[in-house]
Amino acid sequence: MKAAKAIAILGMLSMGGILIYGFTVGDFSGEGSMLLRMPWGQVSLVDVYVGFMLFSGWVVYREKSVLRSIIWIVAIIILGNFTASLYALIALYRSKGDWKRFWLGNRA
Repeated sequence: MKAAKAIAILGMLSMGGILIYGFTVGDFSGEGSMLLRMPWGQVSLVDVYVGFMLFSGWVVYREKSVLRSIIWIVAIIILGNFTASLYALIALYRSKGDWKRFWLGNRA
């Protein structure tokens, strides 16, 4: 469980840093439109959103509240794997070392 927490923290820190860099230095609309014109840019975007959908499915399964699930999913769509890492880290701490509770949440 310690390794999982370390990975989640590393994911949050790296995604947080790169998001700050992208938002402060990059041109989202200009660079995004160039990226979408390239085949591998399109592949990468589909890959990212398939991952978001899979992770969001896990969130919906774990959470009792529809509203909480929606808030997490919107955050995942906006901030990507920063939010996924944060969600996993919170789930790891709340599970108190119980992997079944980590994966299943309130259904455990």
